[in-house]
Amino acid sequence: MHFVRRTTQLEISPIAAAHAVLAERSGTRPLLDLSQAAPAYPPAALVQQRIAAAATEPDTARYAPSPGLPELRTAFAADINAAYQTSITPAQTLITAGCNQAFCVTASAIAAPGDEMIVPVPYYFNHDMWLKLDGIKPVYLQTDEHMQPDPEAAARLITNKTRAILLVSPGNPTGAILSPDTIRAFFDLAVERDLVLILDETYRTFRGTDQAAHRLYDEPNWSDTLITLHSFSKDLAIPGYRVGAIVASEALIAESLKLFDCVAICAPRIGQLAAIAGLREAPTWRVEQADRIGRSLETFRTVMAEQPGGFRLASSGAFFGWVQHPFADLPVADVVRRLVVDADVLTIPGTAFTPTDERWLRFSFANLDGEQLIELGRRLAAFSA
Repeated sequence: MHFVRRTTQLEISPIAAAHAVLAERSGTRPLLDLSQAAPAYPPAALVQQRIAAAATEPDTARYAPSPGLPELRTAFAADINAAYQTSITPAQTLITAGCNQAFCVTASAIAAPGDEMIVPVPYYFNHDMWLKLDGIKPVYLQTDEHMQPDPEAAARLITNKTRAILLVSPGNPTGAILSPDTIRAFFDLAVERDLVLILDETYRTFRGTDQAAHRLYDEPNWSDTLITLHSFSKDLAIPGYRVGAIVASEALIAESLKLFDCVAICAPRIGQLAAIAGLREAPTWRVEQADRIGRSLETFRTVMAEQPGGFRLASSGAFFGWVQHPFADLPVADVVRRLVVDADVLTIPGTAFTPTDERWLRFSFANLDGEQLIELGRRLAAFSA
């Protein structure tokens, strides 16, 4: 059997690759798992109750309307409007089977094989993978020491093949948060050069503020340029139910639905029912979880401020810390393996998020409590490769 190069040239999921190393562990200490950013805590009790009830309802096993359940589109538009003090309509929303699918259908709707998309480095690995699978060239935009992209540097990368600029804020893997002014500058550049600005806001709830992340929805013609991507997985702790969303023009949504019909057809109905319950019934719970993770972030920063074992925290926020290991003569994959085997610490190599090995590691700290984070510092301090 022969396989096409566009898939064989891609690495397997870095999550799966990292977890494969667990078989080499021989220690008895509890594992400190910093590999995956999906919440390990359960959804709100009211959401769990709605899921349980939905399992007994005959409609739950049926297809939902492809654009999403009307109740969810309405609830989500209201949530965006409250967060941004704007006036998004349900018709400007599309419910997707997770935010990954939101990106995939968006990218495929606006760019063709041979086109280019400007992607800041470090990038989210699934974004980079999908662009390559779809024949769209990611053009890498280097970020500064604070993992902030520069609009002027992006302008120099634009060619006649460029179709879009991609931003993620807060960033995965870095946690870096883009200021409203930076996002505005990229939007203005996209307008000037007739490009699309894709803004992935998966972790927008975990910015440590209730201020709007940007004011772009206030622009009268925002939907000619802007597409924002969203996830209920982290915000409502329902990653397995696969529900995300797009906010965009009705024209983009119509084109995306053509792609939808060839893949998932619709987001799972039970996940959409869970999201409706979360948006309507669990606003206090959402704030409490964001505050709790914010406290974990402060503990994590305090622990890493000492640079335990020479591990340097360069950027952090939301669920993430972007950490550089001190072993200049070792490939990062070897360091990841040794951390698992010798320190019982599971991380993701930075090479999943960058085209070259610059000794980076992604720490997803949000599922560790305060004592576990302190223990992480102890283990890093004692670690030697």
